[in-house]
Amino acid sequence: MANGTIARPNLMEDPGFLYWAPLGTTVPTSTVVGSVFTDTWPVAWIPLGMTDAGSTVSSSLTVSEVDAAESIDPIAYRTTGRASSVTFALKSFTATNLARALNGATLTVTGATTTTMTTLVPPTPGQEVRCMIGWESVDSTARFIGFQAINSGDISVAMQKAPANANIPFTLNLELPASGAPYNWIFAGTSRG
Repeated sequence: MANGTIARPNLMEDPGFLYWAPLGTTVPTSTVVGSVFTDTWPVAWIPLGMTDAGSTVSSSLTVSEVDAAESIDPIAYRTTGRASSVTFALKSFTATNLARALNGATLTVTGATTTTMTTLVPPTPGQEVRCMIGWESVDSTARFIGFQAINSGDISVAMQKAPANANIPFTLNLELPASGAPYNWIFAGTSRG
């Protein structure tokens, strides 16, 4: 039998756009017209801006063997855990973005215009604030929403000679929210379905 023609893959290219929102924020309606999302993200969703190398969405499932003494092969596998995360490094080095990375650091602003000063104080351990994270593809055919996240990565900022530049690293671990799943992927049109 001859091999069939292989269809061209439906590629996902470009880094897309990241959004941050306070926990419990209304999600986009995800209205689709002409096979693309035509609605805008609600105003509480803040565009995070450019990243160093795009973003990575990960989900890792852990399964464990159910054994029996009479069998060398497992008789079943059962799911024992799932860990999901979104990682990226923001290029916009601001006190506000650093506060987000530190899970709700307190910002105190004094002065005005050219005398403005912002002081950042990290949250007390155990008092971290969760957030929501969103992503949309450049072509508006795919969206990701993480409903409850906490940044657990190391906040290690490298101050180096140009052309290197300081980035704010995020490893947002997704938790189970009060209701529903930790995240949703949403696709527009039939070609992404």
